[in-house]
This record gives sequence, C-alpha cells and structure tokens, in this order.
Amino acid sequence: MKVSLVLGALLLCISCADRRPLSSSSIPRAHAPQGSWVDLLPQMELKIENAYFDPATPRQGLSGYLGTEIARYQVGPGRGLWPLGVQTPLAKRPNDQPSTQELIRPMQRRHRRYRFYYAVVFTQKGTAGGSVLLGASSLGQLDRLSAELLVAPYSVCGDRSRHCTVFPNTCSVSLEMQIVVNGQKRSVPWRSTLASVAPSASHIELVRRSGANRVTSQSIDPADSEVVRAALLPGDQVNWN
Repeated sequence: MKVSLVLGALLLCISCADRRPLSSSSIPRAHAPQGSWVDLLPQMELKIENAYFDPATPRQGLSGYLGTEIARYQVGPGRGLWPLGVQTPLAKRPNDQPSTQELIRPMQRRHRRYRFYYAVVFTQKGTAGGSVLLGASSLGQLDRLSAELLVAPYSVCGDRSRHCTVFPNTCSVSLEMQIVVNGQKRSVPWRSTLASVAPSASHIELVRRSGANRVTSQSIDPADSEVVRAALLPGDQVNWN
C-alpha cells in the first residue's frame, strides 16, 4: 500500500480523472509540501461537482453520461460545514451512485478544523482515490491526522472514518470563498485578487475584518499593480467605481 501526493500549481478546480499515481520506494511514505493542501477558513466554500453514469457503461468520456450534480458547503464561523444546497439535481440517479450532497457524511460536517488536499492518490491493487478532506477538533489533531495520512492512509481514510472524505474519481472539487462586492454577496474562486473583482476601477476601497472586533478600511489606487494583484480573503468587502 503506497500513497503519493500529486502536486502541481494551486489549481482551483482539479479533475480527478487526470490524476496519476507516482512511483515511490517500498516504504509507504510520501513528501507533502505545503502547496499541496489548504487549511479552510470561515466563509470558504467547497464546490463539489459529481458526474453520473449509466451503470451498464464504463465511467469514462461521455459514454453513458447522465448528468452532473453540484453541491456547495461553507465553513462555519465556529465549527462545521454548512450545506448551501444542490444545483441541477438528477431526477433519476443510479442507486449505486450517491448524491453529491452525500459525499461528505454528516459526522464529517461537525469539526472545527478542515484541511483540503488537492490530489492524494492511493495505490492498492491498482485502485486510486481523489481529493481528500480531513476534519478534526483542533489544529494539533489535524496535523497528526495529516502525518498519519502519509504513512498509513487507509487507517485515516477507511470506510468508517469520522475524519476523512475521499472524493470519487467521477468528481471535481474547487475552493471558493464568500466576499461582498459593492454591497452584494458573491462566491469567487479561492485566491481571487482585487483586480479580478474590480476591473477597470477608478477607485477601490477594501474593508477587512481582523479578529472578532477589529475592522480596517483601506483606500487603494487601482494603478498600483502590485496591490491589486494581492489575494482577497473570505469575508472581505470591496467597494469600487
């Protein structure tokens, strides 16, 4: 049993079908640079898109493709993942393929801390997994689970795990976050920049909450290319004209 972490650029949406296991030594260990995962913050969102296929056909390409369901979850301010609903639910879903909103089990939605791995490939008898979501009650426990994931992945992500979700190879998962732009709530890709939400602006104001009670407001010159390329954070308020 080996586990390898497939790394690359921090892509916001990873297609599970494109992942390939990497070779490793006979010792079941792997190296996980920080760029391969993200600790989720309050008001960050998981967008899960799962494809469904006719059970009588191979699950590849468009052969037997029935449709796609999209489920969204938002990280709560204190604990837990809050379901935001399902888009384009299938009227008739194959019995052997769970709905998108069932991929993260209820027991996994109650933790205080979450860590999302873009692509973890498990290799055992030729089978492979996809993206992984770990949940824990504290950062210390999350770090311990992450370390164990690299050396004993199936002990962390077994079928009855309370702390791990392995997304199937029929899905893609992307990270988004909720911000406010000119008074309107918006879900945008994680690591979106000021420039991406305020194009052609003549003036930008960024309002950011730091801690429970501290709010800062900053006036930004749109001509400052370095500043407008800075990444936004969940909960940011952007006013521009």
